[in-house]
Amino acid sequence: MKRGLLLIDRGSKQREAEEELEVLVKEILKKSDYVFADYCFLEVVPPFIDDGVKKCLKADIESLTIVPYFLYPGRKVKAAVTDVMKFQSSTKIKFLVTKPMTMHQKLIDLVDNRVTTTLKKHEVSLPKDQVDVLIIGHGSKDPNAKISIDYVVDGLKKTYRNVDRCFLEIEEPDIPAGIAKCDANNPKVLVIVFYFLHEGAHVKTDINLDLKPALEKSSMKNVYNTEHIGTDMTMVDLILERAKEVEKTKILEIN
Repeated sequence: MKRGLLLIDRGSKQREAEEELEVLVKEILKKSDYVFADYCFLEVVPPFIDDGVKKCLKADIESLTIVPYFLYPGRKVKAAVTDVMKFQSSTKIKFLVTKPMTMHQKLIDLVDNRVTTTLKKHEVSLPKDQVDVLIIGHGSKDPNAKISIDYVVDGLKKTYRNVDRCFLEIEEPDIPAGIAKCDANNPKVLVIVFYFLHEGAHVKTDINLDLKPALEKSSMKNVYNTEHIGTDMTMVDLILERAKEVEKTKILEIN
């Protein structure tokens, strides 16, 4: 069966988001037997979902695996799935929809890799059980979003001295409160993980508006930031894993 894959991203005005998706699509084609792979956006900038699906339907494929490329479940994911599935009735190409990029061991591995890379970059030789980690997420009104990030936090706690999370907006604790809690733990080293898929305005500007003043007020000296997580090639493996999950399920249903 000739299979295609379509990533649906939220969308960003920052060109970096599109560049990162282009890299992901190329790597997906290299590491899989998909004959076609592309991306589109739910909102903000084109190509929008209509554009993305229509392009897929012109490809020589028999099935299309649709991947909501979101770190959290919730309203945006539901909107993306609703928008794409309206095309199913007008085509013989079978649509399969995966889970979003959430609640998976590979996310824990990915964040661990980000921390490890950052420690090496700054020539920190402490064992991991003497390192503190703070994950900064976006924040959401959907309670499942907090459950998703807590899954990663809990998965890292057995490896590091302290692991916690805070949020850029909407949810508590906010960034100043998160830094204050870390400061109270008196860490030898604190690694701050930017838990975002793209290097958009949040990563470039918004986080630092709160983070820099909070760090200046703290007594911590050895604090290092990771890159955002979407550029890690482990994300390609996670996308393919999510795709396999739904594809295997559908094959079993057919058999």
